[in-house]
Amino acid sequence: MSDEKLEVINPPNALKQKVGTGGPGAVDLEALERAEQVIVGMTDSYLEWVIEDLKKIEAAYQKLAAASGDRKEEMDGVFQISHDIKGQGGSFGYDMMTAIGNELCRLIERADKIGPDEVQAVKIHIDSMKLVIADDMKGHGGKAGEEILAGLQKICDKLIS
Repeated sequence: MSDEKLEVINPPNALKQKVGTGGPGAVDLEALERAEQVIVGMTDSYLEWVIEDLKKIEAAYQKLAAASGDRKEEMDGVFQISHDIKGQGGSFGYDMMTAIGNELCRLIERADKIGPDEVQAVKIHIDSMKLVIADDMKGHGGKAGEEILAGLQKICDKLIS
């Protein structure tokens, strides 16, 4: 069993900290502030997008659960959607979606085989994502978020050790 623990690193999401200001080719600070407000305003759209992504990942999971053989194609379908979820969550204040998506991607990448235990682990990750959105767990999700991530990490450690 691995002694590695999941470490979530959340960089600041301020655009003006990510680009240079002043001098040639400098970015207008007012334009950056307007862009940040656009991102904030898109949070409601994110919820619509992620609900669609959750429907897609559930459908991909159903194909995975029904499949036989090596299941690599079906698992890749789950991976692609999980990767999209991982990439968007933190940008809109849902850091737990990014963390769970990352954990699921790492599980899929490191799985030597895709048996019933791995399929069940995928389902638990998807259910955890659904819970985060249903309970509107923004940011790190507090104590509940810590417990969810710790539980997912234990599952992954058991399967890929």
